[in-house]
Amino acid sequence: MEYESIYDNPVFFEGYRQIRAQKNNYNDLLEQPVMRALLPDLSGKTVLDLGCGYGRSCADAVARGACRVVGIDLSERMLEVARRENADPKIVYRRMDISRAGGLGERFDLVYSSLAFHYIPDFAALVRVLAGLVRPGGTLLFSQEHPVVTAPRSDRSSWVRDAGGNPEAFLLSDYNRPGRRESHWIIDGVVVWHRTMGEIVTALAQGGFRIDILRETSPGEAALAADPSLCRELHKPNFLIIRAERMPDRGMA
Repeated sequence: MEYESIYDNPVFFEGYRQIRAQKNNYNDLLEQPVMRALLPDLSGKTVLDLGCGYGRSCADAVARGACRVVGIDLSERMLEVARRENADPKIVYRRMDISRAGGLGERFDLVYSSLAFHYIPDFAALVRVLAGLVRPGGTLLFSQEHPVVTAPRSDRSSWVRDAGGNPEAFLLSDYNRPGRRESHWIIDGVVVWHRTMGEIVTALAQGGFRIDILRETSPGEAALAADPSLCRELHKPNFLIIRAERMPDRGMA
């Protein structure tokens, strides 16, 4: 069964486009600076971008010296932008469900994914796919919504505010109840999948990965200067970012 991408919903796509067009957005101020800082040397390397979206990270990989980049996304609307704005002879874009990326039939030096894995229902199954995509000694680098963000099962505000309406604490609820979450973000009915930090780390370890770095995003001085309202993110991490090495397959030296 082929899954549909919410990014192909015209209302959602336009709303997302407007968010990303803003000068100060969470991707550019919180997530992408960490992701770029954790990239390995890509000179002469092959790269797979899972959930490549507009293709910006694919183009960046080429600029960093990658010899071949494959970007896959389930959204045809996103891929249209990628092919138009970030085309390069070294980049191949394909419409594909991330969970079926094993069908590519090749391994890569770097498998990269920005804010896509929380849309995948079965993380352990995804890790098994990833194990077949990253060559031994290669790197997996991904970000996702942090488990404290995906945890709440209702759309009610998770912030405790003072008398002036300023956030002073973040309420954590339903953390140990993994599963489907449905909420309003741009439109109603946006579905993500919550899993605990323990589930994520264990799945990676059992799937043949050694975690090198685990980062929980926090606004730095530059981000706070650009958008002072990000001080609320000092109460909680909004994104989880993990870099891991693919260990040798069993039986390999």
